[in-house]
Amino acid sequence: MLDIQIQAPFPILQGKGAPESEQTLVLITGPDFDNANGPFSHLDAATGGALGRAVAISRFKGQRDQSCVLLAPCAAVARIVLIGCGPDEELDIPTMEAAGGQAAKAVHDTTHADLAFAGRCAEFAAHAAFGATIGRYRFDLYHTEEAENAPQLQRLHLGVDNPDALREEWESLRAVAQGVFRARDLVSEPPNILNPPEFARRIETLRDLGVEVEILNAATLRELGFGALLGVAQGSDQEARVAIMRYRGSEEAPIAFIGKGVTFDSGGISIKPAAGMDEMKTDMGGAAAVVGALEAVARRKAKTHVIGVVGLVENMLSGNAQRPGDVVRSYAGKTIEVLNTDAEGRLVLADVLAYAKERFQPRLMVDLATLTGAIVVSLGHVRAGLFSTDDTLANALFDAGEETGEALWRMPMGKAYDRQLRSDIADMKNITGRPGSSITAAQFLARFVGDTPWAHLDIAGVAWRSDAAPQCPKGATGFGVRLLDALVRRHEQSDRAA
Repeated sequence: MLDIQIQAPFPILQGKGAPESEQTLVLITGPDFDNANGPFSHLDAATGGALGRAVAISRFKGQRDQSCVLLAPCAAVARIVLIGCGPDEELDIPTMEAAGGQAAKAVHDTTHADLAFAGRCAEFAAHAAFGATIGRYRFDLYHTEEAENAPQLQRLHLGVDNPDALREEWESLRAVAQGVFRARDLVSEPPNILNPPEFARRIETLRDLGVEVEILNAATLRELGFGALLGVAQGSDQEARVAIMRYRGSEEAPIAFIGKGVTFDSGGISIKPAAGMDEMKTDMGGAAAVVGALEAVARRKAKTHVIGVVGLVENMLSGNAQRPGDVVRSYAGKTIEVLNTDAEGRLVLADVLAYAKERFQPRLMVDLATLTGAIVVSLGHVRAGLFSTDDTLANALFDAGEETGEALWRMPMGKAYDRQLRSDIADMKNITGRPGSSITAAQFLARFVGDTPWAHLDIAGVAWRSDAAPQCPKGATGFGVRLLDALVRRHEQSDRAA
């Protein structure tokens, strides 16, 4: 993880001293960067006007996503980088995290750099550091040789007016970054390594952070009646697990996060096409997000009671695999006709949701799952689908998504969709037709939550990136960790106010 060092403002940016030897300076600024008494003007003076000329030639205006790089502008300064973040009235957390990620990318070939802020950008300094940190992430566990263009950046110095306050804020965000890294690591692992028992063993390491962990093995799940979840797992040689994580930050009723953890999804007998099947190792992205969120709240010592429950299975073909047409009995006692074995995530979640509701009686439940391709058709790779039976919870999640940049969009639900789940031979069937299929999948889950405030997040389009972004390289995004942590923070505030 990137080492963030926080200190008083750099003298050169105040016109009070000479630059350090071979200093690399990054300035995040808005359109008013050329303020006569601001850091840009001091830098321009220190470089004999070279920075101003570079800005004019590159047409840098301080707008979002703009940058300007000046190499060796004077004897002591190795490089100056300007990162634009747009006007003050448009500044927000996602913008500054993107600017921080862009800054880290601009200086990736040096071991350390100095990061400074102009104007109101300084208010978001911790979030710029967060963006730089998660943007620096790499999963290189299985590389035997270091890539030629591997980032060298190890340390960022932040120069700010209030270093003590920023250190406190950064420590809280650093905990979240570690949760994001945990989630990305889990999603990135190959499926021959991260099978359900191995996933459960990795969850057990959360005990070191003060999280209580309980692992239910296949025999226990059978005794408890997890018929829907075990039906998915029965075609694999890897036994199913359910992992329960509990962080007791208060004595209030818990918030429950539920994750789909299909460590590899072949589709079962309803097999998927070969093209792109390698990415089905990511079908446990919901479970990874729940694990990452529990790590984040534990590391920052949140004052809230949080439960995480994840169903861990592998969906494979064998002589014992579940067949289209099978009927299974869920933990809740309801029977399900399995018409498509590739609609397995909802079977896993059905049992875990019903179990979490009955055992822990949470004040609310949020499940995360890479559930349907249909949500990608609806929302692309920009937003996750939000389905909920509770307006207050839905609004809180939507606002948390806007705040963190893990954006959601609420989708409809209702009796007309629920009727489509009727089965001729069981209480319900696990698929409907293609139209509105992400909605009917959510409607299926709603049958297992009772009157507990509940939301379902379909993250199929946002758990994995096929291209790089400032805060995330190509691959696993860790989507959901920041979102769930932001929801926990809201409940911490409301609990304190009560």
